[in-house]
Parts: sequence; C-alpha cells; structure tokens
Amino acid sequence: MQSVDRPPLYLVDDDQAVLDSLRFMLESCDERQLRCFADGERFLEEVDLRLPACLILDCRMPGLSGPEVQQRLKAAQSPIAILFLTGHGEVPLAVESLKQGAVDFLQKPVQLAPLLAAIAQAEQATQSAATRLAHRHAFERLTPREHQLLQLIAQGHKNQQIASTLCISVRTVEVCRASLMKRLEVNSLAELMLCYAAVNGQP
Repeated sequence: MQSVDRPPLYLVDDDQAVLDSLRFMLESCDERQLRCFADGERFLEEVDLRLPACLILDCRMPGLSGPEVQQRLKAAQSPIAILFLTGHGEVPLAVESLKQGAVDFLQKPVQLAPLLAAIAQAEQATQSAATRLAHRHAFERLTPREHQLLQLIAQGHKNQQIASTLCISVRTVEVCRASLMKRLEVNSLAELMLCYAAVNGQP
C-alpha cells in the first residue's frame, strides 16, 4: 500500500524513450506521484525545491546538464535526493556527482531491481535532508539566550551549573529550556542532542 508521506519521484531526461521506459517500469509497481521532464530548466521552474523528493536525473542533456542541475539544487539548499542516469563512458562524471552529494548513479539501460533499491536509498536521504533543514531553520530562529543555553546543555551542564554560568535562577533556566525544546519540536534531551548534532554536521 502506498504511504501518504512518501516523497514524490521526478524523472529528468531529454530522451523521450528513456522517460517512457522508466515511467512504464515505475508505474507498474509504485503508486506515488511521478512527474517527467525533458530538461533541467523546466524541472527547476515547476518543482517546489524546498520539499523532499527523489530525482532521477540524466547526466548529459542539452541546456543544463545533470551536474549543473545538481549545483542549482545545492545552491537552493534543496533536500531533493538525486540518482544519476549515466551512459557508457560517463562513470568518472557520475563518481564526481557522488562526491557532490548524489545518492547513487545507474547506468543505462536501467534494470528494475537496482532502480527500486536506489530509490529506497534516495527516499531515506531526502527525508533526512529535509529534517536537517527544518532543524537548521528552527535553530536560526532561536534567541541569543536560547543559543547560549543550548550550547551549555550540549556541553553536559546541569541546570544549576547553567544558572550559575548565565547568572540567572534555576527556575529561569527551566523555563528557557522548556521554551527551547518546544521551539525545536523535541520532547527529550536525547532528541535535543540529535537535533543539535544534525545541525552541526555530526554523525
């Protein structure tokens, strides 16, 4: 059964035969939203780049190439996860795309089993990226006092130590801490530390 929160899947390739083949394969076993584009420019214009999605992207196309689309997505801080399609002789280009953050690359003609496996990886990657971005945006809205508090919590300080460091009461620390967790939408210290680690690029 289709999950309502599964990210949409986009196909971008200037070869209509490739688009038709991929659409046929995927529609036979995957009911999610699926959209096809013949070029990178139209994809970038019509898709909401802020939302999680999986993108199957041809490396070489007229106009914007696949790597150029990838750079546009990176510049926009998009959580969209990319799977590159490559032809023969394009493996070095695909390897470079992996270094730039692509999830995987698939060589044409694509077989269904490895394609579905790569899409499953891309789903996890785009959801993780969207979560990191949401955390980062929430962190950007914290007050200076909340930033101070978070750093002290991350360093392992208890409420009494934090109160002493910031020259405030323990009760004020408790109130600020509750406000901080509500703003970041976390319910425990463990979740707070995972959020902090994600924003700071820690594994």
